[in-house]
Amino acid sequence: MLPEFYKLSPAEIELMYKAPLLVCILIAGADGNIDNKEIKGAITLTEKKQKRSKSHLKAFYNELGEDFEDKLKIVIQGFPTNAKERSLLIEESLAKINPILKRLDSNFAIEFYASLKEIASTIAHSSGGLLGLKKVGDEEAMYLHLPMIIDPAKA
Repeated sequence: MLPEFYKLSPAEIELMYKAPLLVCILIAGADGNIDNKEIKGAITLTEKKQKRSKSHLKAFYNELGEDFEDKLKIVIQGFPTNAKERSLLIEESLAKINPILKRLDSNFAIEFYASLKEIASTIAHSSGGLLGLKKVGDEEAMYLHLPMIIDPAKA
């Protein structure tokens, strides 16, 4: 377990590890269709984060990266197939991170939040668009800045 998570409950730790997966599913499924390009984009980004993350997040992504695709598929199966229902449940789950971030080391919390936003952006840009135009759909754009999570740098 990460030292940053010692003061968290098991449920809070689980949510922190699940958060990047939830962001992937939220953005990829916003248009009603989670496609393989979006899943592959999430996998590739996680692999990159394992190699190049800042010190605070490197261990986190090393743990999360183990069997990432399997974890992602399991989490997807736990949600409704209807995009609106799924998005609402994911928004509610991600909002529960706010009080957790307040209790974490501020540097870790800020880097974690920035990392979630990077995941959202990468997934949103990984699929869609016609001839390279309007690559981020309206549905994805609505969630791109993760409005349900309060930026710990501004809190």
